Amino acid sequence: MMNKITDTVKHLIIINVIMFIGTLAIGGGTLFYDWFALHFPKNEAFQPWQIITHMFMHGGFMHIFFNMFALWMFGTAVEERFGAKKFLFFYISSGLGAAICMIGYYYFRFVSGMDILNGAGFDQAQTIETLKSGYSVYDTRWNQFLTQEQLQNFVGVFNSTMVGASGAIMGVLVAFGMLYPESKLMLIFLPVPIKAKYFIPGIIALDLISAITGQSFFSPSNTAYVAHIGGALTGFLIMWYWKKTQFNKNRWD
Repeated sequence: MMNKITDTVKHLIIINVIMFIGTLAIGGGTLFYDWFALHFPKNEAFQPWQIITHMFMHGGFMHIFFNMFALWMFGTAVEERFGAKKFLFFYISSGLGAAICMIGYYYFRFVSGMDILNGAGFDQAQTIETLKSGYSVYDTRWNQFLTQEQLQNFVGVFNSTMVGASGAIMGVLVAFGMLYPESKLMLIFLPVPIKAKYFIPGIIALDLISAITGQSFFSPSNTAYVAHIGGALTGFLIMWYWKKTQFNKNRWD
């Protein structure tokens, strides 16, 4: 099934590598993160283009290595079935779905804290201005009304950044599982072949459990599990629609 790398996958990998090199080479990474990582929309560092550019940013060598390996491994087979244009549309759409879900989740956590502070008499505009005054700055009076966890969520979400192609790649994984359900896959540390129709839903289920419990299984603790789920869900919805209306045995052109 695995042929040589397809053009769109190759170009996506090249762009990701260039962005990663730029992150290392320019401003010690700070400038690239300020410009291209996805910031919380209420933060003044947020810019509209970050909705796209964050998909091509990564936080370290292992982060980009595993994402690009997965993109090559699964994306090549998927692009062969979709064709270049539909694969690119699918990839970007899955990444956008991941970002929207993550931002929605962050808004829920942020608004929960803001509602408590508003109820305690704090002005919303002034509260946001206080948050803008520094990465870890906050009004110490908030401690009287927010638990430590609520405070960390409130301040942390405002200052959060999101990078990585994982959400888009989760959509590609879903597409692969639906196109090649009988293909057998293995985890590096669990060399037992499992059919894609079981393996990929299992990975998504673990992400869901991690998002709910905060317990990491195979990924670093700062992994955006909600974004993974958003990318997988977006990919599934697109696949469901395309499979219903456009599927043929050769290509989806």
